[in-house]
This record gives sequence, C-alpha cells and structure tokens, in this order.
Amino acid sequence: MEILDIIKDSFMFPANNLTALAIYIAITFVVGVLAALGVGIGALGASSGVYLIGTAIFFILALIVAFVLAGYEVDIIKAGIDLEDKAPSIDFKNDLVRGIKAIIVVIVYYIIPAIITMIVAFLTNVPGNVVNVMGYVNQAAANTNGTVVASSALEMVPKDVMSSLVGSLSITLIIALVLFIIFSFFQYMANARLANTDSLGEALNIPEAFRDLSRIGIGKVIATVILMAIIVSIITGILSFVYGKIPMLSILNIIVTPFLMFAMNRANGLLYSDIA
Repeated sequence: MEILDIIKDSFMFPANNLTALAIYIAITFVVGVLAALGVGIGALGASSGVYLIGTAIFFILALIVAFVLAGYEVDIIKAGIDLEDKAPSIDFKNDLVRGIKAIIVVIVYYIIPAIITMIVAFLTNVPGNVVNVMGYVNQAAANTNGTVVASSALEMVPKDVMSSLVGSLSITLIIALVLFIIFSFFQYMANARLANTDSLGEALNIPEAFRDLSRIGIGKVIATVILMAIIVSIITGILSFVYGKIPMLSILNIIVTPFLMFAMNRANGLLYSDIA
C-alpha cells in the first residue's frame, strides 16, 4: 500500500466508523471520570484510610478500563493488517488481556534504552559532574548567606567544571535521543506483531521486529510515521490556537484525541499489512 493511500485511509477509517468511535470516546471519558474521582476523593481526605481506599479503588478501575482501551487499539491495528474497513467491536475481557500485553511491550521496549542511557550517564560521569557543580553553587550560597541567585551562583562555577558537566550531559542526551527514536520504531513494529499474532513473545522478539521494519522498508515506515506526526501536529496546533481564542471549545479534545488515536493505529496496521 502506498504511503499517501495509508494516510488517506487512516483518517477516513474513524470517520467511516462513527459508532465504534463514539463507543471509544465514551470509554475514554469513563477513564477520565474515574481518575478524576480518585483524585477528588484523595484530596478530600488525604489522611483518612477510608478516603485512601476509595482513591485506590477508583484508580484501579480507571487502570482496568485504560487497559481495555489499549487492547482495543491493538484490535484497530489488526483491522488495518487485515485491510478490514469495519472497526472491530470492543471485547472487554480479551481487550483487557491484550491491553496488559501492550503495556508490557511498551515497558520492555523503552526500559532497554533507559538502562543504556543510565549506563552512558555513569560512564560519562554525569552524577559526579552534577555533584561538583552543586558543590560550587552551595558554596556560593553559603558565602552570601543564601542571597545569591541561581544564575549568579552558576557563574561562580569554574569553566572546566561546567564544561565537563555540559559535555557529559550532551553526550548522554544525544545517545538517549538516538536510542529512544530507534526503539520507538521497534516498538511500533512490536505493536503490529502483537496485533497480528496475539502473542506477547512474538511482540517482544526485538530482532524480528527489526526484520519486519526492514521487510516493510525503513524509509517507508519513517516517512509514514513522520507524515502522520506532521498532520497530527498541524491539527493539534490549529486547535490549540482556536482554544486560546475560545477556551470553551477545548472540550472538543474529547472527540479529537480518540479520532487521532484511531487514525494512528490504523496506519500502523496498514503498514504491517504489506508483510502480514
């Protein structure tokens, strides 16, 4: 399927399945309400055991429903893989299980670059450089009885000490950015593998996720994801401008955000349909 056809189909899909979209919106709203109730009850009695139990119950319920939504998004990807025009129905039990699997996939694929980033940070001595800089800042504060502002205190840090911190942070952040971008594409393929096989083991097979990326075409996947991101950014940017002028219209996000989620997951499935 060509890139422009994927993008067109992805945005037409939620528009052509308004009933399924409405149900998805309603369930998303329920998650928000449950989370808000949890926060509200917690605020009413932070020191009361009864209120804390109520807060925990509402947060757990919100989490369960959120897992169902995550599982349904996997179903949308599957519909794209199978080139089905009709949106799937929500199956609460199976979608709950798929949602848990989907969250595990996210955790695994992002914990790897996070761990590597932490290792790089230690190898480049980011913690030690931060401690050195903070030592000079604290000394400056002590010498001025705490009246020195942060910008002035930083000026008192020797240039070589500050350069060491900037250098180590820069290296760590660049490597982290590259790693998270790479693994985000792997995770993108993992979502499709989960949808296609309903197997957590297949989804967590990182080498195969990379091979799937290669089979589809790295350039095609990157181009599709970037174009989708640009379109979504333009839509959200325009709406943010409108909301700034008319704040009451921000309620439209209740509809817009699920619509965009439908479209993005549909694009994931259509891309993977090339090799399914």
